[in-house]
Amino acid sequence: MNAVTNYNYGTAILAAFEYLLEKYPEVFVIGQGLWSPWYVGNSMTGLDKKFGVDRVIDTPVSELGCTGLGIGASLAGMKPIVVHPRIDFMLYAMDAVVNQAAKWSHMFGGQAHPGVTIRAIINRGGEQGAQHSQALHAWFAHIPGLRVVMPATVADARDLLIASVLCEDPVMFMDDRWLYDLTDDLPQIREMELSVEQPKRLVEGDDLTIVSAGFSTRLALDASAELRARGVYAEVVDLRVLNPLKFETIVESVRKTGRLMVVDGGWRTCGIAGEVIAGVVECVPLAEWRNKPVRVTLPDAPAPTSRVLEKAYYPSVKTVLAAARQVLA
Repeated sequence: MNAVTNYNYGTAILAAFEYLLEKYPEVFVIGQGLWSPWYVGNSMTGLDKKFGVDRVIDTPVSELGCTGLGIGASLAGMKPIVVHPRIDFMLYAMDAVVNQAAKWSHMFGGQAHPGVTIRAIINRGGEQGAQHSQALHAWFAHIPGLRVVMPATVADARDLLIASVLCEDPVMFMDDRWLYDLTDDLPQIREMELSVEQPKRLVEGDDLTIVSAGFSTRLALDASAELRARGVYAEVVDLRVLNPLKFETIVESVRKTGRLMVVDGGWRTCGIAGEVIAGVVECVPLAEWRNKPVRVTLPDAPAPTSRVLEKAYYPSVKTVLAAARQVLA
């Protein structure tokens, strides 16, 4: 299959929007700042001019209002994409997401499916402070009935967004601004079935399994490359879909390497890192472990505003390498 060149993470999301809006008339996009040349990066540039403002709808600041509208439209047969440029502020819409969208199919015996996609963008760093720097993916992965997708690669930024919108279930699609400069050549679009997607090995290795999602996968890949230069072969597994969380690929990897490290851009307590470790420990016999698992996470504290403190707060490749040395000891 011929590759399409000149994509970065943001323009891959833009390509997904263009594909969906062109091919599926029931798709529309709603949220604040969608007509802005900077508010959502380069991921929606020109969509309002190409497809019209009745399908790319810029709303007043009302997170609950536009999310509730999207969920209602999905129950009427539409395929809405609700965009929240900062995940922190979509907390105003928690009732619509958690009490309505996630529960609807269950409460009505599978006779109705709110096929809404909620795009929640993660913003961090740049001295933005505690109220503008949260990921919150573990929150939403805790909710039954809500699929949670967290793409780490350029290809998944495009293809998992398409799969999310075509899924009949409510999906939380979480992309990270720290990934927007990633570039790659992509194959032609092939529609995927979201329900069968699972973690993917991005790098093969025999010495250590590193599991991650979103921007943390970028750290894991960079750390893996440095370890490989030192003769240590780490296998990197990208979660991709956090709910439902499928363990088969991770367990298979850990049974090969005997070591596990999880890198997560969320907080430590009740986080995805702890959930992954617990799930693997339940499946891998103690005799097959070569060392205890290790997790690299944010400290249990709100994000600082100081640039100096941010460097200490957020995990880095250096942090991941230090943890790798611990689990390899």
